[in-house]
Amino acid sequence: MKKYQILTLLWVVSFACFAQKSTLQLNLKQGQEYLQKQDSKINIEQNLSGMTINIVMNIYGVMSYNVDKVNSDSYDLSVKYKSLKMNMQMPQGSMEFSSDKIDETDMFSTILGEMVGKTFYITMLKNGKIKEVRNTDVLFASIYDKLPNAPEAQVAQVKKQLQDAYGGDALKGNLEMVTSIFPDQPVKLGDTWNVSTNMNSGFSALMNSTYKYLEEGSDFYLIGGDSSIKTEDTDTYVENNGMQMKYNLSGSLVSKIKIDKSSGWIMEAKIDQELKGNTEIKGNAQMPNGMSIPMVMKNDMTITGN
Repeated sequence: MKKYQILTLLWVVSFACFAQKSTLQLNLKQGQEYLQKQDSKINIEQNLSGMTINIVMNIYGVMSYNVDKVNSDSYDLSVKYKSLKMNMQMPQGSMEFSSDKIDETDMFSTILGEMVGKTFYITMLKNGKIKEVRNTDVLFASIYDKLPNAPEAQVAQVKKQLQDAYGGDALKGNLEMVTSIFPDQPVKLGDTWNVSTNMNSGFSALMNSTYKYLEEGSDFYLIGGDSSIKTEDTDTYVENNGMQMKYNLSGSLVSKIKIDKSSGWIMEAKIDQELKGNTEIKGNAQMPNGMSIPMVMKNDMTITGN
């Protein structure tokens, strides 16, 4: 009988341990700085009138988040870029840009340099959702002053492209893609939960994600994600490089995210994204019949924290 009592006790203890729930959320400290380093390798394959065009982009950036205030359900953060770098390999050749480069003849590097060190503000909920992004105009405010000899129309076009990529709406979606990963209630190993994220970086898209609590370590939690992405407003044209364009893209995103056990901040994340579809160019003076461009875009991204 004692043997069975011991077995029953062991079963109860092991079940209680297995069923123990963890609260996965941000737990940031006031006055603390948290870093996010993002390294992306993007492959874009386009088909232009039967000819395949391949573009490879490497984008590296470091962002600093300083906790100004801890609220009951959110954090007020001061955010700034500490470094921005990009290189592109195209059929015509390669280009490289860096915020560290001091050369007024290199317009794009000069613009990246202007974006570094400028503070904007974010209110982030404890589940990683972005409630508000403010003051992003400061990122682009002095571009014209730094490029006095560049054609105004060209600078304005580049400024718009940067606003599409780094403006308030774009930043909200891009940040949430890697921060809005937490469940709204405690979970045990093996539990799953769903999160929806709206993205807007030149075009709007909806990402629906299912996350799973995979592992608990001594100082980390491991979360896995499977997401579907699909562009919205596929009949709406937006301006890009002086042309009216619309996008019909869909794809997937697979992620593994290791978060710090005490702060909830990302320690390391691996993200694989793939989008396929068409870009439609509306008919214009240079292209009366318009054009449909099939494309495949793959993005391998690594994110590390403090």
